Order: sequence, then C-alpha cells, then structure tokens
Amino acid sequence: MKTMNGILWLLLFSIGGSSTAFAERVYEKQNPPRELTAEQATVAASNYQKYCSLCHGDDREGHKNDHAPSLRSKSLFESGVPHSILRPMSYGRHGTAMGGYLDEVGGPMTLDETWDLTYWLFWQSGAQRVKLSEEPVYGDIAKGEALYQQNCTTCHGENGEGVTAPALFNPSFLAHNKDEFIRYAIEKGREDTPMQGFSDRLSETDIDNVTAFIRSKASEAEINKVPLKAIPTPDQYVINPDGEDPRLQLDQGKYVSSKDLHAAMLAKKRMVLIDTRVTSVWQRAHLAGSVPFPYYTDVQERVGDMPKDVLIVGYCSCPRAAAEHVMDQFNQAGYNNTAVLYEGIFGWMNLGYPVVRAEGLEKPEEISASH
Repeated sequence: MKTMNGILWLLLFSIGGSSTAFAERVYEKQNPPRELTAEQATVAASNYQKYCSLCHGDDREGHKNDHAPSLRSKSLFESGVPHSILRPMSYGRHGTAMGGYLDEVGGPMTLDETWDLTYWLFWQSGAQRVKLSEEPVYGDIAKGEALYQQNCTTCHGENGEGVTAPALFNPSFLAHNKDEFIRYAIEKGREDTPMQGFSDRLSETDIDNVTAFIRSKASEAEINKVPLKAIPTPDQYVINPDGEDPRLQLDQGKYVSSKDLHAAMLAKKRMVLIDTRVTSVWQRAHLAGSVPFPYYTDVQERVGDMPKDVLIVGYCSCPRAAAEHVMDQFNQAGYNNTAVLYEGIFGWMNLGYPVVRAEGLEKPEEISASH
C-alpha cells in the first residue's frame, strides 16, 4: 500500500472530519491449535515443498512466482488459523493462479492433510492466535473507497484485482474471510512483506471504513463446487491424431503464442496439450483436449504415457512458471519436441480465445478437438 503525503492527510482529515486518534484495538489471545505428531509434521512439510514451494518459496517467503504471498507472516497466522488458511488451500481462489488442493474438488490432498498443513504453517510461523469477532465491520463505504484509492492501488489494484499483492475483491477471498480478518491485516500489516500496518496512519474509524469498502465488493453469487470430469486416458492424449504436425515458430526455442496455438488448434494439427496447474482448476476451465499434468507430478512415473513424436505444449496460469518446470523435466527425460504457452491460460482467455468450462460455470465454450 502506498502512503499519503502530509498535504493529503491534512485535506483528508479537515474535509472528511475523521478522527486523528490512532489507537490499536486490544485483541484477546486464543489457545493455539493442536500440535502435530512427528509423522504428521513430516508429511505436512513434504506436502508444502511438493505443492506450495513453487510459488510461495522453499522457506515460505512468498513471491517466488505469481506474487504468491508470504506464508511466514505472524499477523497472518495470528488471525487466520484455521479457516482463512484452510479454505483457500482447500478450494483455491477462483480467477487466480491459486487452485484448490482438496481431493473433493480434484486436488491431491485429503481433508486431514489440508488440516495438518494448515497447522504446520501455523507452528512454523511462531504466532500466537488472537480471537477475532464474528460480527460485521461497519463503516462509511464512500470514505473507505477514497482511502483505498489513495493507499492501496499500487499493490492491490484500482479494482482490487491484485498487482503485486492479493486480489482483495476476489469473490473467494471475500467468501472465505470474515470482516475482522481483513481489518486485522489493514491494522497490523504483514511482517516481512511490503504490506505495512496502518494503525499509526489511519484512525480506527477509517480502518473500519476501508474494511467496509472492501467487504462491499463481495459477490452474492455462490461459489459452487463443480462435478468432476473423468481424467483423459493415455489413448486420448493426442488431439487430432490424424492431423499434421503444427510446425510452430517458437520464441527463444521454447514459447508459443496464444495466437499461433489457437490457429493450430483450429487447423486440427496433431499435438498434446498438458495443463500443469492443480487438477481442480482444470476441472473448472481448460483448453479443449488438454490433459491434467500438475506441476507436482512425478514425470518419471508418467513419462512413458506421452509420445515423443508429437509436439507437447504445456500451459499454466503463473503465467509460465509451472509449465516451464514441467517442460524442463520432459526435456531432461529426452523429450525435445515441447513448448510453453507464453501468455498462460489467463492471457489466453483475456485475448478472447475459448476454453472448456465445467457444467454450470457461465456458458460453455469449446474448440473442437477430435481424438
């Protein structure tokens, strides 16, 4: 968040009539969650490295890829355990690169494993839980919007879309977090990140106003789980098996543009498309004919299922980190006919190219990909 200069402060408080008394709320301490057994902690640490470190960093430092936030901030775990950590881990942040990791939505972890990883992260942080109110935070939404635009847009975006920090207007974020969790983050900040606390710069009233403005962006639409589709079998991996090779022009010998890939799909060229995101997001939307091949897959175990005489194109939403990670492993295994979608699936969609969506998610759009 960017700070206001002295002139803006004087104007804001003289015109807006806000109190300049800066005082932090007193929060009651809460008992810590259960401790993990040695075995549970070992599994949780392994799951973190397997599923989370690609974006959040080996040491939970954050921002390794796709501006994924730090997972070692004490203020996050003081206020966010369990549900503000467990829910996004389990169900993802729809519309962002964060997919759901719970098996019931197509992810790789059981419910017990997601709970254990949540608690493992807590114990790693060294935090002391605080008790947050379940009540709504009320404030002046219009004043909160003005403060948001003056303080928050550099990192969180003018429309809360997230730039180098989380997307605050994201429906999953707002559905998964109570008002006091949001307010606590504004007041306290997030240690070891650019997000500084505003308790010494905004009054309690104005922190309430910003919280109320962010909460006002919550969608009334429900975030529904989707019915899971069957995963393609190896005999379905090659799309347009009777077509010609695409002979794509690759930038830096690696990257294919959305424009060129779309043209090859329309021309029914023969290739394999692999979606390297967590499988739960493939279930919600994917390129037609693509095969889920998550970045945490043991490539050596599945490499024999993939043909070597067909171009393999990988894509993700990072926009390229996960796909490059998987394609590098394919190259090391002797697969040299590979490419990475440069813009990623979000860039693909933003350019107007269609995807196959799960039943019940907007209107289905599909490029025909015969098998």
